[in-house]
Amino acid sequence: MAAALRGSRYLVGRCCRHVDFALVSTRSMASKTQVGFVGLGNMGNPMAKNLLKHGYPVIATDVFPESCKEVQELGAQIVDNPAEVADKADRIITMLPSSPNVVDVYTGPNGILKKVKKGSLLIDSSTIDPAVSKEMAAAAEKMGAVFMDAPVSGGVGAAGSGKLTFMVGGAEEEFTAAKELLSCMGANVVYCGQVGTGQAAKICNNMLLAIGMIGTSETMNLGIRLGLDPKLLAKILNMSSGRCWSSDTYNPVPGVMEGVPSGNNYQGGFGTQLMAKALQGQCYKRVSMTWASHRTQRPTQRLRCLSAP
Repeated sequence: MAAALRGSRYLVGRCCRHVDFALVSTRSMASKTQVGFVGLGNMGNPMAKNLLKHGYPVIATDVFPESCKEVQELGAQIVDNPAEVADKADRIITMLPSSPNVVDVYTGPNGILKKVKKGSLLIDSSTIDPAVSKEMAAAAEKMGAVFMDAPVSGGVGAAGSGKLTFMVGGAEEEFTAAKELLSCMGANVVYCGQVGTGQAAKICNNMLLAIGMIGTSETMNLGIRLGLDPKLLAKILNMSSGRCWSSDTYNPVPGVMEGVPSGNNYQGGFGTQLMAKALQGQCYKRVSMTWASHRTQRPTQRLRCLSAP
């Protein structure tokens, strides 16, 4: 699924303007019809499980067959590729690592758009370039389907507990139908505007998260080197003005918190490579950074501190 990004990008002003919304929106909101799911990694796996818990039959696939075992044991039907998912379900959620993966899953030889049904609702929860979301929306529109971008915040823990935040971009007429599914996996589902605005909100959130995590990591490292107990330091930070999500919910130092990657040998979290992708590929090249004192170091260099106290 590592297809190279195509050079051309479709820039659509209003997504899916030629799609028959009457056809799409007549699906019953209360129905527990089949839902397709593509991408069963650290985030996609618990998200698909939550759909199953809410009574939705799930048809799923992943490039790594071993990733499908858990959801299959819970009752999901596993198929060989995204096209087969589209052949069996008219509501599909994708959760993939990068823009090239999304392009391949939707438009590749065995992609969703090869067998997508007219009126299908396609929701991409990957964190990717907003321009790619617009490109996929244009390609879906040609097939009579609706594409929405719905990236998430909250991490693996929130994915497991069904408390993710979804930032949704796309046709407002379809937001209610999208929210029905996304609410099974998240506590907050926010409509942001046209296609690509969900990704824009996620980029901004990732930028702030990266700054907070880098700062928390450096602060904890400094305190430990000065002889402070990390648990005590974390307690002080979290009752003081330095408190942030990275310090009180996702502390990066082993032994400070349970149920987070640092408490599990850094397994199951949001990898620094993915954060670097988000910052470099989307944010770093597009946004004029104001933190001038950091311009001599690239985000990928500073992010190394996340993996060590």
